Amino acid sequence: MSRKLENSELERLDVEEFKQAEKNPIIIILDNIRSLNNIGSVFRTADAFLVEKIYLCGITATPPHKDIRKTALGATESVDWEYKKNTMELVEELKQKGVQIVSVEQAENAVMLNNFKPEPTKTIALIFGNEVKGVAQEVVSASDVVLEIPQFGTKHSLNISVSAGVVVWDLWSKLNS
Repeated sequence: MSRKLENSELERLDVEEFKQAEKNPIIIILDNIRSLNNIGSVFRTADAFLVEKIYLCGITATPPHKDIRKTALGATESVDWEYKKNTMELVEELKQKGVQIVSVEQAENAVMLNNFKPEPTKTIALIFGNEVKGVAQEVVSASDVVLEIPQFGTKHSLNISVSAGVVVWDLWSKLNS
């Protein structure tokens, strides 16, 4: 029989230890996300997998906000984040630094997530788009890779926070295997 662990037994980092810890070479870009709960959930995922940074772009709300805090559960304090008004300008800036730009979207010539092999020496910026419109077409067009999460049911998409969890976990496991 298994006994559930108490939080004190999980040996998690505190905020200062998190800030000092070596991060995974993953950046998350939220492109015009309107749901504050989705934003908070992405912060929690970023904390769980030691993501380097989150960029909040366009209409995406920024901390501190009670509805972000409600789902982030403190991850807005641990994860490094920055607001950028224009996603395309950020994409160009990151490209110049050698960051691989990866839109998570359903598009022609998309690479299925299970077939994607991240380069361990390269930082990857994952772009997740608006809940209704997805990642803006100009951002998709400027991406080095478009990743698609394989789906087999009747629905056309996953919630953005679920997509972030699936993709970040997949990349984390490939980079740390």
